Amino acid sequence: MEAALDQPVLVLNRLWQAVNVIGARRAFALLAREHAQVVHQTEDAFRTYSLMDWIDFSVYNPPVDALETVRTINRNIRLPRVILLTFFDKLPCKELKLTRNNVFERDDEKCQYCGHTFEREQLNLDHVIPRHYGGKTTWENIVCSCIKCNSRKANRLPHEAHMRLIRKPVRPKWRPVISLVLGNHNHEKWKDFLDVAYWNVELEE
Repeated sequence: MEAALDQPVLVLNRLWQAVNVIGARRAFALLAREHAQVVHQTEDAFRTYSLMDWIDFSVYNPPVDALETVRTINRNIRLPRVILLTFFDKLPCKELKLTRNNVFERDDEKCQYCGHTFEREQLNLDHVIPRHYGGKTTWENIVCSCIKCNSRKANRLPHEAHMRLIRKPVRPKWRPVISLVLGNHNHEKWKDFLDVAYWNVELEE
């Protein structure tokens, strides 16, 4: 049961917008306090269940996978994968975080100097205007760069290294609802509620 209670649950606000990912243990606490309802997809619609209704639903629709099962003394309860908050209707900050993965996403995993595409493990981030020139860590001054080009440019301005950007770096217009690295937590039952979402660590200024 401990493994099941550690499983991720997608949280929707009252307007059915994805706002967070929490552990199942906390999700059950919200359900018990009637701060949330379980969202379950039927063949043609989504239904919501209170905790007691969800327990009854679990009796007639028992989970198959052990990681989808929370066992109590006298019953098995299906693990909710999506819950709907009953009062909260706000969204998290819509500003897209400046992160390594988000820069790679904006630049299509392509070095902004040589124009070649690489695996992310083979890419670095480059300050177009180096820090010692006063360059800031901003969307407009950070680009995706391959290791070779990054080494060639070093701590110089592009023209000093006889290099040119293939395009000017700009702040992306796309904004995810939640800026989180989902990784392996991107559950199949979440796909209808997620746009672009990452769990990431924001780059420091």
